[in-house]
Amino acid sequence: MKLDRVIWGVLLLFIGGVLLLDNFGVIEFYWRNVWSFWPVFLIILGVNILFNKNNSQTGNIISLGILVVTLSFLFVKGQTKPAHGLWWDRDSIHIDIDDDEWKNAQHSKLNYAEPFLPGDAEKRTILNISGGANTYELKGETDSLFAADVRENRKGMKFMLRKDVADSMNTINFKMNGKSKSPYFGNNGNSVDFYLNVQPTWEMNVAMGAGSVDFDLTKYKVRTFKFDGGAADIDVKIGNLLPITDVNVKVGMADIKIEIPESSGCRIVTRTGFSSRDFDGFTKLKDGTYESANYQNSTKKIFINLDGGFSNFEVKRY
Repeated sequence: MKLDRVIWGVLLLFIGGVLLLDNFGVIEFYWRNVWSFWPVFLIILGVNILFNKNNSQTGNIISLGILVVTLSFLFVKGQTKPAHGLWWDRDSIHIDIDDDEWKNAQHSKLNYAEPFLPGDAEKRTILNISGGANTYELKGETDSLFAADVRENRKGMKFMLRKDVADSMNTINFKMNGKSKSPYFGNNGNSVDFYLNVQPTWEMNVAMGAGSVDFDLTKYKVRTFKFDGGAADIDVKIGNLLPITDVNVKVGMADIKIEIPESSGCRIVTRTGFSSRDFDGFTKLKDGTYESANYQNSTKKIFINLDGGFSNFEVKRY
């Protein structure tokens, strides 16, 4: 096999591996840190020309050795947070601005609310949340039906909030496009703080490619909570205000933590492939099915369906 093909293969594997790890949040890689080291590849090319006119094995070993050492150095260097957030050199410029002011300069803060109308407490209320890669957190109660504080990146982000009203049902659609981190300004991306009214019965559907969800639902009447996503960090705490609650999670590569009350009986059904499972206090009935000790006798039940490829699933009782 020719050395130049091996070198290109190693480079492509390195770039693809770094991009994959960065996209899934395993590492934080700053490509601008390694851009200034591009001349080293000219050195590798020169070594290849000098030592490989006769397909010298020694030359091949030297070239591959330099490449491996270089890529190892770049892998470490690329994970070092830059002293500034821009590609160009700002050593000669001094800007006296703190972190909060810099973040506020790059993002807009928006507030939205849907009023709570007479009769809304008796209606089914469906909340559909979708977004590319954002951070969602349920902060607490509101006198409105629904409220959201949005911290939005100003560079081309799109936001949509729509309420559809029927005789016995309200549907709230919240959609936000964009990434949770900017490649230029670090982790200063889109985040949303939600506030919900405690009176309606909620059905929640969350869909996102990547990002994080932190919902404490103990004060809310939640009939269903459904999450469909790729790589995500999900922390959900379920209450016991309804006789039955369904929790359905379908992910690719994620870290899922679900907390449920000890007073509720719970059954877990899993289709989790190579995922890890931590169901402390549950009895395994058969492959993929688990039950709490009080499942049969409890008047309130929680049904959890977990479907994931390479994920970490944890269900804890509080």
